[in-house]
Amino acid sequence: MSELLKRVLFAVPAAALFIYLTWLGGWYFKVFIIMIGFFIQQEVMRLLDSSGNPTDQYFPYTIGLWVMLFPVIPFAVEIGLSILLIFIAIQTFNISEESITQLSTTFFAGLYAPIGLLTLMLLRDMGSPETGFLLTIATVLMVWGGDIFAYFGGKSFGKRKLAPDISPNKTWEGFFSGYIGCFVGLAAAIYLLPIETGLSLTLALPLILFVGTFGPIGDLIESKIKRKAGVKDSSSLLPGHGGFFDRFDALLLAAPAVYIYIKLIQEFGYVGL
Repeated sequence: MSELLKRVLFAVPAAALFIYLTWLGGWYFKVFIIMIGFFIQQEVMRLLDSSGNPTDQYFPYTIGLWVMLFPVIPFAVEIGLSILLIFIAIQTFNISEESITQLSTTFFAGLYAPIGLLTLMLLRDMGSPETGFLLTIATVLMVWGGDIFAYFGGKSFGKRKLAPDISPNKTWEGFFSGYIGCFVGLAAAIYLLPIETGLSLTLALPLILFVGTFGPIGDLIESKIKRKAGVKDSSSLLPGHGGFFDRFDALLLAAPAVYIYIKLIQEFGYVGL
């Protein structure tokens, strides 16, 4: 079986499941996203360990769960401060050679993916259930569209390297092609989904710039970590796709960018959701 066929056979049902759980929303969606977060954290921790920058084995999950549940748990600030105090106290008396490194790597593994996924859940909860669904799917479709157009644009026209020391195959031509893919994904979400919202295509156009820029940056930061770890994929959990970090790397920065923009235009009264 070819690698492309394997990717397609897995991607189609996986995408259908993602869209279905996004439509259901609520805790169906939250639990699904939190599970993905834990898988990504596990892969990040393994990559950091392979690169010579190990993390604490337990606190990244504790921090990550706190982040992803922050909007819905009581005494969220107090719980977060308690986690910080306990972690610092334990690390103070940690006499291993990696103790100083663990102070920073644990927070990265604990915060990076969970914050990105938290903003995706916050997008899903914006406005009415239908509006939240549209915003979430639009974000995902822009990321998918950007990835696809960047891949084929780079393959067809790529000449100038984007970041040769991090990801030698990425080109500026592929990067700019990604903006077209983001536009296609955004237009598909707004015009093909039968959902009425106050978000017009014109008002949403800046999202193309944000997703088309920060999505590839999310991809590059993962590539940087993998290169240091000396691996091609973050894991082999997803047939033909590598790991969860490989599949969601762009979304981890694209979702916060979308969330910030939507919140700002809400606050300034440009849209009511």
